[in-house]
Amino acid sequence: MLTVENLTVNYGAIRALNGISLDVREGEIVALIGSNGAGKTTTLNAISGVLPITAGTIRFMGRDITHLPPHQITALGIVHVPEGRRVFPRMTVMENLEMGAYTCSDKETVRKGFKEVFQWFPRLEERKRQLAATLSGGEQQMLAMGRALMARPKLMLMDEPSMGLAPMLVDEIFKIIQAINAKGTTILLVEQNAHLALSIAHRAFVLETGEMVLSGSAAELANNPEVRKAYLGE
Repeated sequence: MLTVENLTVNYGAIRALNGISLDVREGEIVALIGSNGAGKTTTLNAISGVLPITAGTIRFMGRDITHLPPHQITALGIVHVPEGRRVFPRMTVMENLEMGAYTCSDKETVRKGFKEVFQWFPRLEERKRQLAATLSGGEQQMLAMGRALMARPKLMLMDEPSMGLAPMLVDEIFKIIQAINAKGTTILLVEQNAHLALSIAHRAFVLETGEMVLSGSAAELANNPEVRKAYLGE
């Protein structure tokens, strides 16, 4: 579904990604783990077109999307749930969700989208007329995910969905991520909590300072002594 080959991204004179490659197959949850500054968020931003690419290629459903602008990438079915939620604070929950559906011109499809999002996240329906700024961190994460789902994504890029959330809310969010995947949405997940990411992923990749150093099934990496020592606190 998604193939990234020899991807290089620079921030000025600093090389953030140095020729990394990864792939995501349809129907999977693929985790991308690594320490802070490893290049995980940069990878997602490059895939979604937010960052310019120095070298390499990105293909989605057989199409080269390496240099497409973000709105065209979204229209193809890749939707990004960014780190830190990035909801529109002065807009209501409903208005935020409507922004997620901007690529869809069919009113009935949008109506079904609202219904599905409120099934996933009943609290959003209870707060649909509230400003996003007044929501809790967990509710804002739900809103960011709901906004992404309104675009009917084939592939969701999720960046640190557990950040800043209480453990009980993290468990709830990750159960919903698994359920969304089970319904047919493919997910590329960046997550600082490596144990949690590997517990729900099918496969995983490990980034270190802009280099891809390990890959394999989530179970293999969870049992890898290097991964256990570096990322699982053992």
